[in-house]
Amino acid sequence: MTHYMFMLAFALAFLGSLVDAAIVERTFHVGNMTITKLCQTRVITAVNQQMPGPTLEVSEGDKVIIHVLNHSPYNMTIHWHGVFQKLSGWADGPNMITQCPIQPGNKYTYKFNIIGQEGTLWWHAHVSFHRATVYGVLIILPREGPHTYPFPKPHHEVPILLGEWWNANVVDLADEAYVKGGAPNKSDVFTINGKPGDFYNCSEKDMYKLKVEYGKKYMFRIINAALNSELFFKVAGHNFTVMAVDASYTNPYKTDVIVIAPGQTVDALMAADAAPDKYYMAALRYEASGGVSFDNTTTRGIVEYYNTSPTSQPVMPTMPAYKDTLTANRFYTNLTGLLRPGKPTVPLTVNHRMFVTFGFGRVKCESDQLLCNQTTGALAASMNNVSFQFPSSASLLAAHYKNLKGIYMRGFPDKPPVFFDFTNESMNTDPALTPLVHTLKGTKVTKVKYNSTVEMVLQNTAIVVAENHPLHLHGFNFYVLAQGLGNYNKSEAVEKYNLVDPQMRNTIAVPGGGWAVIRFKANNPGVWIMHCHLDAHLQFGLATAFEVENGPTPDTILPPPPPDYPKC
Repeated sequence: MTHYMFMLAFALAFLGSLVDAAIVERTFHVGNMTITKLCQTRVITAVNQQMPGPTLEVSEGDKVIIHVLNHSPYNMTIHWHGVFQKLSGWADGPNMITQCPIQPGNKYTYKFNIIGQEGTLWWHAHVSFHRATVYGVLIILPREGPHTYPFPKPHHEVPILLGEWWNANVVDLADEAYVKGGAPNKSDVFTINGKPGDFYNCSEKDMYKLKVEYGKKYMFRIINAALNSELFFKVAGHNFTVMAVDASYTNPYKTDVIVIAPGQTVDALMAADAAPDKYYMAALRYEASGGVSFDNTTTRGIVEYYNTSPTSQPVMPTMPAYKDTLTANRFYTNLTGLLRPGKPTVPLTVNHRMFVTFGFGRVKCESDQLLCNQTTGALAASMNNVSFQFPSSASLLAAHYKNLKGIYMRGFPDKPPVFFDFTNESMNTDPALTPLVHTLKGTKVTKVKYNSTVEMVLQNTAIVVAENHPLHLHGFNFYVLAQGLGNYNKSEAVEKYNLVDPQMRNTIAVPGGGWAVIRFKANNPGVWIMHCHLDAHLQFGLATAFEVENGPTPDTILPPPPPDYPKC
């Protein structure tokens, strides 16, 4: 090849790369916003005076730059939920895990690349309860455009953000719950795209409405942005075909109901093939446990066909019962992953095995918890009897990178201190379990080698109460090999492992009184938190973290923090 031909080929390749990828740059102004809901006007924290916040639409391969300016009176971080953050852990966002918060009056620029991901993700605050109002959609299109979806391109795409709303200040709620040593108050309403709908007092006009045309197909990009509630979602007179979950394609799954836990996303096709009329879309809570106070209201929006009579009354879907665990379990267990040429498959060799029990317990009241029950202690949550404690002087990632001592400990236990009948609530009176009820606070991590494969058995316990726990892993997707109700039984479960086409997720809805088995490849150096995406449970300590070592080559080593990295 002549020098001229070489330079021409290089120039064409360079131009091709510019066409394939782009820089998406935005500015998020986080500050006070005055809003009226349910006939009450109050001030919330929001991005760019929007709630939900602005939608980000990018393509696979793009570089994303988000300037976050904190004009609010609170500390703030933003997490890009589900983004791998390959070699950009400094931009992941969880407070005191990968960064110190952006303090009032300060700013931080998040920079990361979208690599090997397509579908629906989202972004949200990751400090205190701020994600109740600080959240938005993150849409990742295929690099070549929507016509390359592995399914027929829909006529329209519609984000559906399911949220949770309190009339009170959510930061005050979190603080009050801590002082009392118990759970925060339940929400007042659920919302669809920020609107509660007409089931609530003083909200008839605050209703999300979607106009549809008969014969067209609509892809709902559904996100559960609720703080503490798993949800059922339906549209009267219509069915769905699920095509993706957590930005990972699935084999088509037909259903009339979507079950979605906080943190999860579902891409579902809906054909507008019903008689032209008005139909309610609705969402209500799925709650598997008993004896827990929860928001039992229903949020509604309207799907309205063009040329429908103005006097027509919307049709309401028949919703599942709150404790319809069979429906929820059927939805979660019937999803499988779409096999695509050149895409990762399930790693068959496991390097690190963990059996992790998680649930509630009690810890000793602290001096500033004035209203805490001094006899029973404060409500706590734990994984393998370790109630996660966030560091205060440096983030885990900074401590890892700088080798700071005293910030965290290695040696998170790979198994619980005792094996017992995990899901039997009557065991709560067994004196032998007393040590497990009283958990210990600690900042312990699991250290794993780069590119090793980790398998986790996740077992919910019934200590205090068995409750739903959606567990979210930062920095990675994982394969869901199996899941079920009751106690994990290795000999029976292994026979059911799907090692061919399991669903891939970043958030697994482990059922109350149930279990799941996940597997992932630790191919991203840094420190990554795994936690319950019910924010109240994270506050109680239901979390752990993985410390992934650097790899052997320059492109597998965590780079230094950016110059504007927030200081504690």
